[in-house]
Amino acid sequence: MGCGLSIVNISSAIFDCSAPDLDSCPDESLPEFAFIGRSNVGKSSLLNMLAGEQGMARVSSTPGFTKLINIFTMNQCWRLVDLPGYGFTQGARKDRARLNKAAAGYLEHRTNLCLVFALIDSGLAPQQIDLEFVEWLVRRAVPFVLVFTKTDKVSAVTVQTNVAAFTERISAWFEKLPAGFTCSAETGQGRQELLGVIDEQMRAINAASSRAPVHPESLSAQTRVRENPKRRPDLNRPW
Repeated sequence: MGCGLSIVNISSAIFDCSAPDLDSCPDESLPEFAFIGRSNVGKSSLLNMLAGEQGMARVSSTPGFTKLINIFTMNQCWRLVDLPGYGFTQGARKDRARLNKAAAGYLEHRTNLCLVFALIDSGLAPQQIDLEFVEWLVRRAVPFVLVFTKTDKVSAVTVQTNVAAFTERISAWFEKLPAGFTCSAETGQGRQELLGVIDEQMRAINAASSRAPVHPESLSAQTRVRENPKRRPDLNRPW
């Protein structure tokens, strides 16, 4: 698969579907990059900022509004996946269980999932639910980076303090900490960096598809992510 446009220049964002479970997702012909976080972390606003499409992902003041796996095709060559948030309190208990199962099923078994962007509210001290979710990703060897949101809502000192506290809490789980980014949907901070992560991943996939060797040192330290070869296929994928 080739992609002639730079990822950082989004020319099209097309809604594919809202899937209630993994089996309802589109075919696995395109690389996918998933975004997930605790309810009210600002995920929808962040996705709209990244895509440059206000209203692409619906923004709601109701925690847990996203109840389906929402999938968008970007630049006709990769997919952005908006996963249901975790920890919301709206809805019946059986609905919560179903949604958790849908997101978990996607994260564990979607073979064309390249990377997860785990969103954390930069204005809060480490929350147990976020720590538990990151541990869940680690235990299942799901490749991810951390994205600390809403930096415009608090002081730079608060952001720095909370980011440091969070990374300290998870440091024992890694030989090397995952890449971390700060962003604001209001100011656009972090947009180029996050799209740059996707761009480097796509370049690596395209190079591998062309049988061109890709050496780990050719990727920036920020975008090297863990892979589990027993669960994930190698880069010789259909795209």
